[in-house]
Amino acid sequence: MPVYAQTLKQHEAYCAALEQCGLKLVHLEADERYPDSTFVEDAAVITDRGAILTRPGAPSRTGEVAEVREALEQFYPTLSFIHAPGTLDGGDVCEAENHFFIGLSERTNEAGARQLAKWLASLDYTSSFVDIREVKGILHLKSGLEYLGDNRMVVIDALSNSQDFRAYERIDVNEHEEYAANCVRVNEHILVAAGYPELEKRLSDLGCQTISLEMTEFQKMDGGLSCLSLRF
Repeated sequence: MPVYAQTLKQHEAYCAALEQCGLKLVHLEADERYPDSTFVEDAAVITDRGAILTRPGAPSRTGEVAEVREALEQFYPTLSFIHAPGTLDGGDVCEAENHFFIGLSERTNEAGARQLAKWLASLDYTSSFVDIREVKGILHLKSGLEYLGDNRMVVIDALSNSQDFRAYERIDVNEHEEYAANCVRVNEHILVAAGYPELEKRLSDLGCQTISLEMTEFQKMDGGLSCLSLRF
């Protein structure tokens, strides 16, 4: 079980790191009705050209979207939506420049993925599906990969041989550091989970500026660094 006080400290450090990277933060009020609502990334997909509210795959999370919608309406006058029978979690969507990888998972079904792909195409983005339903140990697509810009992709072993990622310079993450694949590039920095020195060294060797953050309590809840914010 996550330790509540430690979770708050880790979240505070995460927010401070985002500010260090030059971001201005909008904080949502705590909502005890939805214990997973700290993972705001799942409630929407944000692009430079528009935003779409999702329909989370876990029924217990459906109510989270309303508060995220209210916050996003300050920045996006027009919002789109994923509709039933589609389900979609934002954690299953990886943006790589003008292309989006959409994970088919326990939380994102094919109907939801197709709706997202159609919406992205209307904004002149391309997309493709990555089926992770048989990949053990990851809840979402971004539990196993992250695009870092500069044609670089962090990828876990189970996904590294996929044809989908052959065009990228792959930074492979071995099995015992798999959790660290969920890292986040924010401007000129890369946020990485603390305790995974091999990946952090590889990033440093490539000239990346890393910020290491303790994520132990969120890991207990199947959450990662990207899950805790919507960045735009």
